Amino acid sequence: MSTGKGLGARLRALFGRRSEPLDAARDDLVVVVSSFDDAEACSTALERGSGAEPRWDPEGETVLRHHLSLPAEGVDRAAELAAQDGYTVAVTDRLPEEVAAAAEGRAALTLQRVQVLDALHCAQEKSRMASLAQRLGGTALGWDALQPPQSAD
Repeated sequence: MSTGKGLGARLRALFGRRSEPLDAARDDLVVVVSSFDDAEACSTALERGSGAEPRWDPEGETVLRHHLSLPAEGVDRAAELAAQDGYTVAVTDRLPEEVAAAAEGRAALTLQRVQVLDALHCAQEKSRMASLAQRLGGTALGWDALQPPQSAD
């Protein structure tokens, strides 16, 4: 005999509801870790972010942003290709200093997606963005990750 509830509904009732995914458009997000040094390992940057304020929360979702400098004619193609991996074009009112300086004379493009961030996936995405930028005649300048500020417990 059926209770009228699907398996998903029963599991949510047993284990609780998952929180809503992080909204990349939230206005309270802060940069918790960044790296604009091509030689710096993601693990090193993330370790630095876990020990500084605002502190990176390795358990929480982040908005991972990659900053690219491209010829103007490559911007649409880069956005199209990155969209296949869940990236969107970030609308930013202020670029990081490293991006603004390096992108002079070229188009600055910031691609973002929400994900739980760890060193392995960060390194994979960093490499993917470097490859994408290079194929289109540009450069991957660096990345940063945003999260809501953590409340002091």
